[in-house]
Amino acid sequence: MRNAIFLQWKGSAMRSHSTLLAPKTKHSTLASFSKTVAMTVGAAAIANIGRKLAVQSPTTLAGDWFDGLVAEHRMVMKVFDALEATESSSTAKRQLFLTQITHALSKHAFEEENVIYTALRNAGRVEDADKLNNDHGYVKQYLADLNAMKKDDPDFLPKVTAFRRHLESHIREEEDELFPALRSHLDAAANSALTRKMNVQGLLLA
Repeated sequence: MRNAIFLQWKGSAMRSHSTLLAPKTKHSTLASFSKTVAMTVGAAAIANIGRKLAVQSPTTLAGDWFDGLVAEHRMVMKVFDALEATESSSTAKRQLFLTQITHALSKHAFEEENVIYTALRNAGRVEDADKLNNDHGYVKQYLADLNAMKKDDPDFLPKVTAFRRHLESHIREEEDELFPALRSHLDAAANSALTRKMNVQGLLLA
């Protein structure tokens, strides 16, 4: 009995020893897989960075923070033009344009709320900054309502038009008064710093 147990243990030990000495096929496969995953993740990360830079580049290339925000205003209004020109049967187009507007305004609001409105408050324009921020609340409400609506709803385009009118009023206040006043209030170094901060925030949501 003891001999049988000893032989069984010996055989098991030899098999284990043999496994240890065998080529590390499983380990090699795992290493290869890990390397492939790392390369894929790395490539995806690089592609994502490239996409973000491409999305933010029109803002960056427009000039300083004020010029960049004006460029974003013009871009989103072009998408509104396309959306308002659609027929009720073009539900897929309407959803596509609405998605583009939603993404563009989300990034735009992120830039303004996190950087520009803060600068306005620091410059003593607290009530103006709060009013602009409050306007963004209505922008988000319009976006939520329109995204929830059926795109062939007879009330869809009238709501889009009402949304556009609200947005245009908000933009005029920014472009005609508050933003030029802020840019004039800041020196060149402060404006450059504001531009960098705004573009960094834009890249986060681009």
